Amino acid sequence: MTVPPAPQPRTPSAAAFWVLSPGLGAIRPVEVGEPAAGEVLVRTVFSGVSRGTESVVLRGGVPDSQREAMRAPFQDGDFPGPVKYGYLSVGVVERGVPDLVGRTVFCLYPHQTRYVVPATAVVPVPDAVPAGRAVLAGAMETAVNALWDGAPLVGDRVTVVGAGMVGCCVAGLLARMPGVDVEVVDTDPARAAVADRLGARFALPADARDDRDLVVHASATSAGLTRALELAAREATVLELSWYGDRPVTVPLGEFFHQRRLVVRSSQVGTVSPARRGRRTFAERTALALDLLADSAFDALVTGESPFDELPEVLPRLADGRLPALCHRIRYPT
Repeated sequence: MTVPPAPQPRTPSAAAFWVLSPGLGAIRPVEVGEPAAGEVLVRTVFSGVSRGTESVVLRGGVPDSQREAMRAPFQDGDFPGPVKYGYLSVGVVERGVPDLVGRTVFCLYPHQTRYVVPATAVVPVPDAVPAGRAVLAGAMETAVNALWDGAPLVGDRVTVVGAGMVGCCVAGLLARMPGVDVEVVDTDPARAAVADRLGARFALPADARDDRDLVVHASATSAGLTRALELAAREATVLELSWYGDRPVTVPLGEFFHQRRLVVRSSQVGTVSPARRGRRTFAERTALALDLLADSAFDALVTGESPFDELPEVLPRLADGRLPALCHRIRYPT
């Protein structure tokens, strides 16, 4: 008797969001193969829009000199487009490494319904963290790296200028440090409710307290960076988290800057902070960020949600401010 061949698993169909040219995005079908040894097939449940960076990518604002440095881990195509870009993906492992099948995982993958990656590229989401909140892992990881760079001390007076997704994650972590006085500064008074949920005080720029031991800047504006310098105490540090793309930045480095001996220091999540580089891997930093998201207060950062098929219309509205958001979540079909 002839034994029929064993049925082979059907290769799932998939679709991905692409920036085709500056200002224009579209969803396109993509091929997804079967996972090889050491790989996993992930079905996406949610992804998050990193509004600052993805707005720069959408408008074609990645400078020529930074195109290689700004590549996302699983990016396809090149800047300014066509390019498949993004890095806040949460999904369920459908096939592949047995220990991960059925697990909810976070991955630095673009907006795509299904994808195959090495098992080492995914980090399991703790049971205490809902999948919909786990899209904040990238922003939380940036905040962890920032605090490793800024090294605030017990009892410090710290201001965060810019209450976006990253700034709010920084403020939320600072508010959990003993004795630290945390103030969040933003031009939008509606962000006061978010700051309060995170345990921080809110102020409009004109009302912000000065003489601060550390100022974290995350507004991506010249005005915000200028205000950050004004609020810093003598010999204090302004930690710059904003990425401006190809936009020039103007700040007053005359006046009080030298007299107060201020320090402006960059912090960027693409490398582990030198303060921990020899003792923490990227995966360990991501796992820590996910653990920190067990606090439900961070739900306040998810301010909107849209289905995946609306992403080509949603991202331009996020980029130009017509759709206000901290973290805008993208929901995928089941």
